[in-house]
Amino acid sequence: METELKAAAMTPWSRLSRDIVELILSYLPLRSVVVAGAVCKQWSAVIADPGFAVRAASSLPRRPWFFLYGQNNVVLRKNQAFGFDPDAGEWIALPPSPSVLHVDCFAGAGGFFFATTSATRFCYAPLLRGPWRETSPLFFSRCNPLVGVFSAAGGRRHFIVVGGARFIGGLVDIEDPLAVEIYDPASNSWELCPPLPPDFRTGNSSQWLSAALLGGRFFFVFGIYSCSVAAFDLSRRTWTGVQTLRPPGVLFCFLLACNDRLILAGLCNAPDGPPCFALWAVDHTTMDFAEIAVMPRDLLSCLFDTDDDDSKFASLKCVGLDGRVYVFNEDHHKAYPACVCEISEDSSAGVGEAASGLNLSCSWRKVPPLPSPVDRFHKVIAFCSPVPVNSVLGGGVDRAL
Repeated sequence: METELKAAAMTPWSRLSRDIVELILSYLPLRSVVVAGAVCKQWSAVIADPGFAVRAASSLPRRPWFFLYGQNNVVLRKNQAFGFDPDAGEWIALPPSPSVLHVDCFAGAGGFFFATTSATRFCYAPLLRGPWRETSPLFFSRCNPLVGVFSAAGGRRHFIVVGGARFIGGLVDIEDPLAVEIYDPASNSWELCPPLPPDFRTGNSSQWLSAALLGGRFFFVFGIYSCSVAAFDLSRRTWTGVQTLRPPGVLFCFLLACNDRLILAGLCNAPDGPPCFALWAVDHTTMDFAEIAVMPRDLLSCLFDTDDDDSKFASLKCVGLDGRVYVFNEDHHKAYPACVCEISEDSSAGVGEAASGLNLSCSWRKVPPLPSPVDRFHKVIAFCSPVPVNSVLGGGVDRAL
């Protein structure tokens, strides 16, 4: 009788082996995994196991998140940060960290947040989970540099910091080198590399430049308005020659990495109407490009309050990674709305179509609104980055590296 009662009290989940429970939990969106860890002792033990993060990362490819960080220059407590999980289709309001409230600039890439808290102080932390760690001082003081993360020999993560105007006595000194530095967390040391080519001197910060890390080897730097492009070889520590990448009619554009190819996304004049937002696939070896998509006009209109003023397009920004391109309005009206284009490949396409980008299909849609309340910001920083499972589930800084 006692045995029968125990059997009747067992739930379907309790009858599953630990391996099956782990497999099921590994397919959940990342936020749901964290929530599942609080459901019962069995699930908490499974998720807390150091091996779960490794197996969860390998069992399900997780798409990069879209992060938006708003800075209020007057009232620091109004700073806000949000992360959009495409696997769950929802935004998460991220708690502001006291250690990054007084920052000069803020960025993110490769699973990390980055911040400068003074001219030469540089800090980093794994996405969604601290603690923050300060590096040894930079060689050159920075303001709004480009930042990237790549794997060096042995698979250890290194950070590359490119450009960013130097401040001397509160003034920008445009004669200073367009410095490039690479940081090795294992030795807590910076390596000074050849500077940005002089073509980028007039606009050398992230306000004027976009960057794309391709194949873990080339760090491309692109002028949003100048359309100049150059690549830094991370193995040889050398720059390629500067080229111009400007599709016809382009007003401004951004260079993004989409798996093993480059994507150019920007606003251009249309021959039969108002400006449109288009995407081009770029062959990184020849810099040839082909148009692959145009944002539907109704989606472009939803990013603005009015259709009357063409100057409104100046507030459009774009970030993206691995097949997802986010276009958003950095002005406060409508609480920073965004759209996303999902890019997928046709595996049956021929070699010629794949090289030209004609094997790509694009699907546009609106991104859900930011969770309320949303304050008014003086500056908006956005980026796309993978969120490593192991850093979120307790790995911390060392495991993320």
